[in-house]
Parts: sequence; C-alpha cells; structure tokens
Amino acid sequence: MFAAIRRIAYYLPAQTLDNAQLAAEFEDWTAEKISEKTGIDARHIAAPGECVSDMAIAAARKLFGTGACAAGDVDFILLCTQSPDYFLPTTACLVQHALGIPATAGALDFNLGCSGWVYGLGLAQGLIQTGQARRVLLLTSETYSKYIHARDKSVRTIFGDAAAATLVEAHEGEGGPFLGPFVYGTDGSGAENLMVPAGAMREPSNETTGRVEADGQGNARSRDNLYMNGAEIFNFTLKTVPASVEELLRRSGLSLDEVDLFVFHQANQYMLQHLRKKLKIPAERFSIRMRACGNTVSSTIPIALADELEAGNLHAGQRVMAVGFGVGYSWAAALLRWV
Repeated sequence: MFAAIRRIAYYLPAQTLDNAQLAAEFEDWTAEKISEKTGIDARHIAAPGECVSDMAIAAARKLFGTGACAAGDVDFILLCTQSPDYFLPTTACLVQHALGIPATAGALDFNLGCSGWVYGLGLAQGLIQTGQARRVLLLTSETYSKYIHARDKSVRTIFGDAAAATLVEAHEGEGGPFLGPFVYGTDGSGAENLMVPAGAMREPSNETTGRVEADGQGNARSRDNLYMNGAEIFNFTLKTVPASVEELLRRSGLSLDEVDLFVFHQANQYMLQHLRKKLKIPAERFSIRMRACGNTVSSTIPIALADELEAGNLHAGQRVMAVGFGVGYSWAAALLRWV
C-alpha cells in the first residue's frame, strides 16, 4: 500500500490588494516597480472576520465538490497554520465539526510555514503506510495579513492569504511509491529573522509591544507585527535549497534531467529565478505561479501544482520535485509521482 496525492483544491479570499493600491500608499514605489521586484501583481486578503478555519473549510468544500471524496470518507485531518483561530482549541477540530467529518477521524494542527505542505505530505504518508488512515485531508491555511502592519512595505507587498486542501489517500497496486524520498532540515538559530516577536507566552502583547517604530528603510511595525529580515532569509535559502535538491536527487537515484517539474515555495520571483539559475533548471520545467496571489506561505506549492495541472503541464507518471523553505528556519523537499 502506498500514499498518493489524489486531488488538490484551493481557496482565495474575495478581497484583493493590487500593486496600484500599494503604490498609492507608498509614494516612492510604483506598481511596475513592485511587480518587477516581487513577481506579484495582486494578493488576496482575508476579511476582518475571516479566519484560518473559514478558509480551510472553503478549500475542503471545493475539493469535495470535485467528487474525489466526501467528508464522510476522511479519517484524518492535518492542518498546517501559524495563524490559528484560537490558541486553543485546535483549529482542525473546528474544521472537522464544520465539515461533518466523522468523529472517528483524527485531527491535529501543526505549526510550520513555507515548508509545511511538504512536511504534511510526510506525515500523511506515515499515517497511511502504517495503516492508521486511508484518506488524509491535508489543509494549509494562513492569514499572515493579520500580522502585517499597513506601513511595512517589506512584507505587505509579498504576502497574501489563502488555503489549500490536498487529499492524500491509500493507493493499492503497482507503480509506487508515489511520495518520497523526503529531505528535511531545521536551523532554529535563524528564528528571529522571520517572526512575530510578541503576542504569545514568551512576550505577551502590552502597550510596549504595540508601540510602532520605523526601521532604516522606512518600514513601520511594532513587536506585535510580522518582521522579516529579507537579506538573511535570502542567504539562508541560497545555502539550504541547492543542498537539499542535490541530496534528494542522491537519495532517489535520479538526475536533474529526470525530474519533469520543479515546484519550489513561491517566495518571490527574484529568489526563485536566482535558485533556478544556480541549479541550472530549465525555465520550462520550473514553476512560477504567484503573480495573482502572492506568497501564500504553506499554500504556495499546492496552489502552484493545481495551476500547473489546470494548464495541462502535469500528467500521470510524471516526477515532481517539491521544495519548501522559510520561517523557522525550516525546509523540506520531496519527490512526487503524479497518479
């Protein structure tokens, strides 16, 4: 018995924030400059009362609407988020109830960012191949916009909100494995370079943490807001991603030319093109799918895969390399066989 991806669906909030709107707020930027720098034209932003569970439920319902499975068929929910509805209870429990998934199903949240979808595939594979589950609903849902200060263009131009639902199910018969091998990595020394410093138990929010200050580049934020050290994140990525790709190829016994499609975390266009050229991956086998939705954190890879599938660029039997990297620092890479 093998684990395989059966279907992917995703949800984008109705509200959008395009480059013209941002340029109107930041006088030294133009819409063209933002697009050239990031590769993003628009981002979808969750409404004030719209939370992670709402978006995850919407993505799951879209998946069920394809006929791939029904809510009653799911026997485990894995929900990746860093912006849960509550500290407790687990958001996955709220999703289970709202969707009418059987009470016999397992459900848990796991806190990871841009590497989360690949980690989730590894967890789903373990549940299936050990006989603990047959159909795992892997949900990625994030509302980073709620952490971002309106005057911080360093992150406001990049991040968008979204949710994706991936059905991973048992596949009996020949042709497997369909997921793996996997490569994982963690380096907590870089935690401070992408974080929300205040608001949890280590540093509860108060009047001091809410004080807004500007940095040397004119970006305003408080300690209650998202902070990203872009230069350090870029350096970390250039160091870890090529090494992970090489290690995954070694473990799989494949060459770069034997991988049909490379889908990396859609951080920003500049970073992706830098990685593509460094690894010598042909442009036609390298997915860049962020222009209409931005960096959606843990949902970027499944969104890109769904878009490549809809565009006719992904077929049964093809090999896909998925690589996630970012906050933590955390990274993961996996080889997928499409079914």
